[in-house]
Amino acid sequence: MAEIHPTAIVADGARLGANVSIGPFSIVGADVVLEDDVAVHGHVLIDGHTTIGARTTVFSYAAIGGPPQDTSYRGEPTQVIIGADCIIREQVTIHRGTARGRGKTVVGNKCFLMIGCHVAHDCVVGNEVVMVNSATLGGHTEIGEHAILGGLSAIQQHCRIGAHAFVGGLSGITTDVIPFVSAIGDRAEIGGLNIVGLKRRGFDRPTIHALRAAYKAVFEGGGTREDRVARVADAYADVPAVLMIVDFIRAGGDRPLCMPRD
Repeated sequence: MAEIHPTAIVADGARLGANVSIGPFSIVGADVVLEDDVAVHGHVLIDGHTTIGARTTVFSYAAIGGPPQDTSYRGEPTQVIIGADCIIREQVTIHRGTARGRGKTVVGNKCFLMIGCHVAHDCVVGNEVVMVNSATLGGHTEIGEHAILGGLSAIQQHCRIGAHAFVGGLSGITTDVIPFVSAIGDRAEIGGLNIVGLKRRGFDRPTIHALRAAYKAVFEGGGTREDRVARVADAYADVPAVLMIVDFIRAGGDRPLCMPRD
């Protein structure tokens, strides 16, 4: 049974799972779905066609499911979908998608969005992503699983951040960041592999060595980028982590990549 504070407003039509709790002065719209054991603290606004997965906690002054900051939006019934076991801290904003985009904004499972973060319309955030205080995503960005975005970092619209990548605090990302690397700087450049993150996630030494060699070959080998990626794909066909980099680059077509520092 849901536990709803007397001062909270839950619109008719909202669907609440078992053991949902809603704190004082929070507002839950008519098209919202809160799955089992979701906890909504006080002074939270959840609106639009928004689904929040089981056991996710939303802290005070977060605003989820609001209309996108996009001049093309005309009130279409687009969505926000948030996975299970997420932590969404104070003043986080997550906007619904657009009709000309994906039609939905997606946040995966076990994500941790710290104070003041913003997820714009049509973004896709993978599982177990950490966004540190005030990290900001422009519209249509894609963040791979286990990525960490440092405080006050800003990701330009349509950019992609690969899985297990680390973006430093105060960094500005204007190009795609391949998986497994660290990107640092006000106009970010790659500082090398995210070795700390790789070790924390249990990648073994041979895989890390293969990633280091593949990283060097992608950016420093001869020929076109397509040639270099093809050589890496052939040389490391039996290393799934390296193939994640290959697939990421190929999926982006000719999109520019964040490059290593000189």
